[in-house]
Amino acid sequence: MKIGRKLPVGLIAVFVFLAVGGGALAMDHAVMKMTKDGLGSYLTDAKMMTLYWFKKDSPGKSACSGPCVEKWPIYYRETVTAGEGTKAKDFGTITREDGRKQTTFRGYPLYYWAGDKAPGDTNGQGVNNVWYVIDPAHFPPKM
Repeated sequence: MKIGRKLPVGLIAVFVFLAVGGGALAMDHAVMKMTKDGLGSYLTDAKMMTLYWFKKDSPGKSACSGPCVEKWPIYYRETVTAGEGTKAKDFGTITREDGRKQTTFRGYPLYYWAGDKAPGDTNGQGVNNVWYVIDPAHFPPKM
């Protein structure tokens, strides 16, 4: 029987890693590329929750603090397993002005959107024309 939807290569790699004995912890650190009609490719964490970038950020520095972080929680993992369309060197860590650590993608801090409730939600896309999903093939965008 054929399944109608192809799994992303990154997700397949995570499943293989877990099957070989990598444990649940490994999956917690994976970043995967997903695709959605009308949106295209975007990055998610291992639970398929969408990751976003903030247009007001600059490489290595977050411009989102205080109430902003309540709506846009930071994404941080000590290590990240790179999925399809990414490389391990694409990910890094910054220390924010509030002292917290935050994972970056190609230098830009990563966030969740509090309005995303289920895996695959992309409700933060385009909020206030400054919050966007990340298509690894076209990131960072030319401004």
